[in-house]
Amino acid sequence: MKIIIDQDKCVASGQCVTAAVDVFDQRDEDGIVVLLNDNPPDDLAADVHQAAAVCPALAIVVED
Repeated sequence: MKIIIDQDKCVASGQCVTAAVDVFDQRDEDGIVVLLNDNPPDDLAADVHQAAAVCPALAIVVED
């Protein structure tokens, strides 16, 4: 699984962090998404896909 984030699209909603806290975080200064783990274990795949699905800005792309 490959995760691509587009920080320019991010609107700092935090939905990705809620869905996959072990994979995503937000910058303290502006809330923009930060990728913590670009190659998460398979057991987090559902959470990562959920994070991409709930992102209101479509700033997360997951390639399997």
